[in-house]
Amino acid sequence: MNFHFAIRFLGVGNSHALELGTSACVLEQNHEPLLLIDCGLSTLAAYAHIYNNKLPPAIFITHTHLDHIGGLENLFYKSYFIKGYTGKIKLFVPVTLVEILHKRMADYPSVLAEGGVNFWDNFQLIPVSEHFWYQNIYFTVFPVRHHEFHSAYGIGLEGVFLFTGDTRPIPEIINKFACRNELIFHDICLVTNPSHSSIHEIKEYYKTEQLQRMVFYHYESEDASYAIEQLGFRVARRDQVFPLRSEKM
Repeated sequence: MNFHFAIRFLGVGNSHALELGTSACVLEQNHEPLLLIDCGLSTLAAYAHIYNNKLPPAIFITHTHLDHIGGLENLFYKSYFIKGYTGKIKLFVPVTLVEILHKRMADYPSVLAEGGVNFWDNFQLIPVSEHFWYQNIYFTVFPVRHHEFHSAYGIGLEGVFLFTGDTRPIPEIINKFACRNELIFHDICLVTNPSHSSIHEIKEYYKTEQLQRMVFYHYESEDASYAIEQLGFRVARRDQVFPLRSEKM
């Protein structure tokens, strides 16, 4: 059976670029949402608008900054009170992030005013390390460089795509996990900073062939996106869809 994949961006901005939407995307399979990557403050509204007010069936969390997980509390309330979603949404979380995510989202005396329910009662928490299965698809997980050691991760599907999440340049990761003509979705900014990849570093650390397969997101403004394009690079925009290679499974 052939599966046709695509990546749809729900938001493309950094934590300050609220007008661009918080960075998140959906892996679609045969034009249907399969896996949401990150869930920031504006993500659920964008998801509902595109997918007819449905909630995501599964989410992969790259790291625990609020512009990437801030929508999970809202998702808890929405899914808890909608028949068919309670306890059903899968949260794939790198194992080193589980405790941090718990402290930021779930460690609250009474998540409902009425009490009687825990945050995790309403989700299927699935800790992951280097790989995980979902819908008979084998995903790859890898650490990236964002703040502290093992505090952020990317996700990929061999031969199809690689998504870095927030990161500094990671040439060793790209060389290993994106060597089969995958489309690469990469963090970018115009000005160098300790947590993200500037356009100058992108050009320094990556090969021409890799740059030709890259699409950039998580930039600081619409003007920044135009500047990046003027330098010859592709940028993602909100609600833009990127078709991926089809796989036979």
